[in-house]
Amino acid sequence: MISRRDFLQVSMAASALVGASGFGNWARLAAQQSLSQDQLLEFDTYGNISLIHVTDIHGQLKPIYFREPSVNIGVGANKGHVPHITGADFRKAYGIADGSPSAYALTHDDFSALAQAYGRVGGLDRVATIINAIRADRPDALLFDGGDTWHGSYTCHHTAGQDMVNVMNALKPDAMTFHWEFTLGSERVQEIVESLPFAALGQNIFDAEWDEPAELFKPYKFFERGGAKVAVIGQAFPYMPIANPGWMFPEYSFGIRDENMQAMVDEVRAAGADLVVVLSHNGFDVDKKMAGKVQGIDVILSGHTHDALPEPVLVGKTHIIASGSNGKFVSRVDLDVRDGQLMGLRHKLIPVFSDVIAPDPAVAQLIEAERAPFKDQLAEVIGQTDTLLYRRGNFNGTWDDLICDALLSEREADIAMSPGVRWGPSLVPGDDITREDIWNVTSMSYGAAYRSEMTGEFIKVILEDVADNIFNPDPYYQQGGDMVRIGGMGYRIDISKPQGERISEMTLLRTGELIDPSKSYVVSGWASVNEGTEGPMIWDVVEDHIRKLGTVSLAPNTSVQVAGV
Repeated sequence: MISRRDFLQVSMAASALVGASGFGNWARLAAQQSLSQDQLLEFDTYGNISLIHVTDIHGQLKPIYFREPSVNIGVGANKGHVPHITGADFRKAYGIADGSPSAYALTHDDFSALAQAYGRVGGLDRVATIINAIRADRPDALLFDGGDTWHGSYTCHHTAGQDMVNVMNALKPDAMTFHWEFTLGSERVQEIVESLPFAALGQNIFDAEWDEPAELFKPYKFFERGGAKVAVIGQAFPYMPIANPGWMFPEYSFGIRDENMQAMVDEVRAAGADLVVVLSHNGFDVDKKMAGKVQGIDVILSGHTHDALPEPVLVGKTHIIASGSNGKFVSRVDLDVRDGQLMGLRHKLIPVFSDVIAPDPAVAQLIEAERAPFKDQLAEVIGQTDTLLYRRGNFNGTWDDLICDALLSEREADIAMSPGVRWGPSLVPGDDITREDIWNVTSMSYGAAYRSEMTGEFIKVILEDVADNIFNPDPYYQQGGDMVRIGGMGYRIDISKPQGERISEMTLLRTGELIDPSKSYVVSGWASVNEGTEGPMIWDVVEDHIRKLGTVSLAPNTSVQVAGV
């Protein structure tokens, strides 16, 4: 295996961009507006097999802004380890210079200012250019989609995922796995999967009635590359019926299914696999634990938690690759596979700077065609923002604060709850807020904004339950996204406490009074997993609120006090 120094030298453009690392003058070149596509794509081709990985695109066809988290708390054995370090700590760990392209791509500090300097990221036409360049260098490179693809935008919602299916088909993936795709409903998922020109994989997708592997989703697929036999095993999101509405896909059950994963690894090894790759939507910490339990996996291509890491993380003999989200990064992994085993690996996390990477003309034309029927609706300006709007982190982002404010105001509620989802691009101060921007942070197939009464005791139960889904020291019990976002109420959370004891000092903000466990409060929220939830769609609620505001200006949110970190 190659050393940490070798990893850094062939790692992401970000690793070469940083002045402090001694790996070149990319930061200076970028500051002079001379950072080039060739420099971003430069790679010392290695070994005999190349993998390309994208994941968690969430319906984003066009370039966007996307701010990385300022709070990403690790617990248990993962405390203080990547990806649970942010900002200056992250830059120090990887030798990233302040203000560099790497700092902009991988951390949150000075985001608004750096966004002005380095521009938007992503765009699947730019991703196509990167994929084409890798294939030009390694024609038989394998492309994998880690899931969370057919969800998260206005056009994706209105086409039931078809816009993303059409564009991703043009990129010619070799396989994908799944999560939010299932919230289109099992009938629609089946319709799409049956038409895919590539493999739909999930060793942990079972028939719920018979507790047998689901016929629609194969556990693995073999590929012959570079004189070696590559087995790719799919791992869909394990906690679908917990994190999302199970009534939308009642035919299926999920779970981590370590024992079955081990059986699949053993099976493909027995069938002659020289390299075993897991295409995963577990989330990074779950992948780390699985890598320690299941023997024989060479590479895990990790998804779900949106982490972007410029180096692989090694657990035993398993290399875990984290490729970010929203089309912001593409991972290239070159492998030397000889004599039936992995002899070495080199990795590059390529940032998709959309002002530097030229769009692929054919894919750009396809994207415009997919968006054309909705052009006027997408572009309509609803308001402006004076505040950086972002969502990503364990607690409220400013997009979440705005959504909660809309629920409080438009639904006349005491307390607002918004789900702790990770998807959704950012807007920088001075940006217009279009209808497309609102849908980018609210689009889903169960977006009704409910209004109901809850006792203080029940609200605490909800917060405690969600907190345990995030901060349980065992990654296999971390079954949700991030902490439910709260408006109109403050509280204290002690991460170090056990379930049922983490939440205290719940306070109604408009009165300053402590929440009474026996008293009922009007609560408005959205994205309930309960069937039959009634209310206006959340995107309409938010649009109405922003129209009334005209310009969004949000004060810093200090209502959540975090202890035990």
